[in-house]
Amino acid sequence: MLEGDVASVSDVIARMALPPPDPQFVLRGTSAAVHTLHFSCGGQEPDVPILFSGSENGFIHVWNLKTHRVDAALDGHGRKSVYCVQTMGGKDTLLSQGRDQRICMWDLAEGRTSVTDSVFTENVGFCRCSLLKVAQGRWLMAMAAKATDEVQVLELPSKTSVCTLKPEVGAKLGMPMCLKLWQLSCRSPPLLLAGYEDGSVVLWNLSTGKALSQLVCHQEPVMSLDFDSEKAKGISGSSEKVLSIWSLNEQQNLQVYKTHKLVNAGISDITIRPDKKILATAGWDHRIRIFGWKKLKPLAVLDYHTATVHCVSFSDHKNPSERLLAAGSKDQRISIWSIYTQT
Repeated sequence: MLEGDVASVSDVIARMALPPPDPQFVLRGTSAAVHTLHFSCGGQEPDVPILFSGSENGFIHVWNLKTHRVDAALDGHGRKSVYCVQTMGGKDTLLSQGRDQRICMWDLAEGRTSVTDSVFTENVGFCRCSLLKVAQGRWLMAMAAKATDEVQVLELPSKTSVCTLKPEVGAKLGMPMCLKLWQLSCRSPPLLLAGYEDGSVVLWNLSTGKALSQLVCHQEPVMSLDFDSEKAKGISGSSEKVLSIWSLNEQQNLQVYKTHKLVNAGISDITIRPDKKILATAGWDHRIRIFGWKKLKPLAVLDYHTATVHCVSFSDHKNPSERLLAAGSKDQRISIWSIYTQT
């Protein structure tokens, strides 16, 4: 949706009243289930827009979105599933996380494909790490720790430990399942939202290492969450037939805002588009669902995949009309969708 344009979510609804669109194109060639996706499309011309994908066979593919082909295949996780890929300040520095219990930093500049550093997580789960840029060349990274209920926060690239977040004795939160580092502004202290195995979402203060608030959002483990810091509102999904929307008040207490009943159970991934207009969910029912973020109005069901959709990601093209949605599935395909109103 174009910024500054009068086009609104209602225009999207009108457009979606037609039969749901087909993918703009489909990327094939991973030879394994696709577990994670990350775009890097914000560069200046002649930079080629890129999509990174991580697969169950341990490969990271670098997709050229102009040719729809693989520019490079990265092999750094001992053929163990890759379930998180993120760039660090541009497409030349990549972070990846795999079931080999390693988080790798890659140098991809000038055609290189080398791992420059790595962190051994000692965690056997599949909780994706979370990155937050805190200064030029400095990042915080939150990851599930060796102790099953703990989260460790490191500074990168130094790998200095910032804190370890430990639930109170007897809390019985279980394993952290999903993490989201965020801060209100560059001068605000960084905070962490964590979804746990018992269905709780917890807000952590990294300075004190203490939990500020805890809210039971689901009866089952929290599979994915995202948060809109401007509206102080977040959303989470689990293996149940419900999306939970929650808010954060000025006292930093989490409160249930509303819930939304789903047709079919099971959400693998949730992401709010950067312009905060819509969100996408990845479903165990093979479908991608699009909602308006303001009122959680269902806008579209994108039905293409033949197996569980594991991940969804919005592109960061500078021109809003070029922006895309990508979805990766157990069926080894990546579908690419254009769901923006045209002018």
